[in-house]
Amino acid sequence: MQNITKHINPKNLFVLPFDHRAGFAQKMLGYGEVLSKQEKDTVTSYKKIIYDAIFKAIEMGVPKECSAVLVDEVYGLEIIKDAKEKGLVTMQTTEKSGLEHFEFEYGTDEDQNVSGENSYKKVENYKTHLLNIMPTYAKALVRYDVSEDNTKQLGNLKNLSDFVKENNIGLLIEPLIKVRGEQSDFDHNFRYIDLMQMITEMQDYGIEADVWKIEGLYEKFQYEEVVKAAINTESRAGVGIIILGRNETKEHVMEWIKAGREVGGVLGFAVGRTIFWNPLMEYKEGKINRDEAVSKIAAEYFEYYKVFTNKN
Repeated sequence: MQNITKHINPKNLFVLPFDHRAGFAQKMLGYGEVLSKQEKDTVTSYKKIIYDAIFKAIEMGVPKECSAVLVDEVYGLEIIKDAKEKGLVTMQTTEKSGLEHFEFEYGTDEDQNVSGENSYKKVENYKTHLLNIMPTYAKALVRYDVSEDNTKQLGNLKNLSDFVKENNIGLLIEPLIKVRGEQSDFDHNFRYIDLMQMITEMQDYGIEADVWKIEGLYEKFQYEEVVKAAINTESRAGVGIIILGRNETKEHVMEWIKAGREVGGVLGFAVGRTIFWNPLMEYKEGKINRDEAVSKIAAEYFEYYKVFTNKN
């Protein structure tokens, strides 16, 4: 097994993710698959509302050094560049949206190189996109079935893991585990087992995540077991876990956060649509203005921060 480089070791991470692409444009704004420039600009303007809410939440008490922006390049390139300049933790999406298996949004050297009769030209790939921004973390969303052969997407993730470590960029992996059986039973009793198996399989393949962004668990001991799988050697002591929202109800997400907040190695949360969706819909429908939308999103984000840090 390769030598493992030093992991980024944040104290906490409170992420407001808004890297949704097709789902955001289609479900929020009712657009089709191909957007006009005006429609793209509108999507970006909505994402800027979420971005502004982060700064308002910082004014309310969320620590700036722990506040993280997770946004896509398609609609949020200028946002992520601005966030980096202003000292926020930045997370850059690398996966192609909506696929069942992990593939790069911008491809690799191998599938992006094109040749002519007497020429060989390199074009942009995921590496050039990451180097252009140099985020705190590269983020990879992976749909994972522990009963399947995951060799192809593991290979892509290994390439990403090696590259970011060589360039001092952290790696955040968001695994969406395939449900086996009935959803509630799986969530309560089996999800953490598949998570542990997936983490082990990725580590054995040489993939070294700095942060695992996992779907919520209901029991403290389940988080403890997943943390043990993620931090199983001295060299992985800096690895952490954050709890994602999965577009679930506020009640469920709060339950997940309360179950994990006192577990060492659980650094925070990444809750997006559960926080921003309703305020943005109210704004779209003309029920509230932009400033009110910003304030509502900020207040929700701040509430999750208070619950995780047990400051309620």
